[in-house]
Amino acid sequence: MMKIIFRGTGDAMGVPRVYCECEVCTEARTSGVNRRYRSLVQLEDADIGTMMIDCGPDWRTQMESAGLHFVNRILVTHAHFDHIGGLPEWADACRWLGVKGEAYASEEVIAEIMQRFPWLDRNIRFIAIDTPCDFGSWRVSTWKVNHGKNGYAYAFRFDHQESGEAWAYCSDSIGLTEEQQKPLYGLDLLVLGTSFYIENFAYETRSVYDVTEALVLLPIWKPKRTLFTHMSHDIDLRRTYPLPDYAEFTYTGLEVSVGK
Repeated sequence: MMKIIFRGTGDAMGVPRVYCECEVCTEARTSGVNRRYRSLVQLEDADIGTMMIDCGPDWRTQMESAGLHFVNRILVTHAHFDHIGGLPEWADACRWLGVKGEAYASEEVIAEIMQRFPWLDRNIRFIAIDTPCDFGSWRVSTWKVNHGKNGYAYAFRFDHQESGEAWAYCSDSIGLTEEQQKPLYGLDLLVLGTSFYIENFAYETRSVYDVTEALVLLPIWKPKRTLFTHMSHDIDLRRTYPLPDYAEFTYTGLEVSVGK
């Protein structure tokens, strides 16, 4: 059984946005219901131990809140700062502890990371995962998805080789082609990025689905459960939104389990 713990559920700016005094950002600074660090999940499995998806600029705070001092393995969706900004800190931890971390990503994502941080491979071993890779009883595959005006990202799908259960993490996508949608069909759990409930900006300027667009796609993909992440300051967790009973918003510290 794999436990998925949401350590970050925010978009690239996080919540509160430092410049913003909207109702959601103001609340996030006080009671903190809407405080959201950059998107990251912690994965716990008896066979593989602890691993994470992404390593953004809030990684240190997320590690502290989890009570973790080190993690050996991180999967990376794409090379945008909100998903890789913590890699230098992780590399420094690896250096001090004398342990070489393992970062798994598509070959083109690894190439982008190394262009920006060319020293990281001294302390982190980068492993291409363009073909399926086994972690314990889970087979993990990744595929390229449209990220709108921001280019591309990768999603991850986890298939349990004994129970047949499957879940996917697709944090940054919009306008998926039919081919890109195929791995999202029939999942036990889908974690999907939706920055706004309704995003009233020109489609060509956007980079992530909004909630209303996702709700059109879910009956086609038919996941048993959907969790929305990568949320901007448009989403107010104190409100009640018209969601089907199989879909909900994530929040910091939410724990769910998949597999047997």
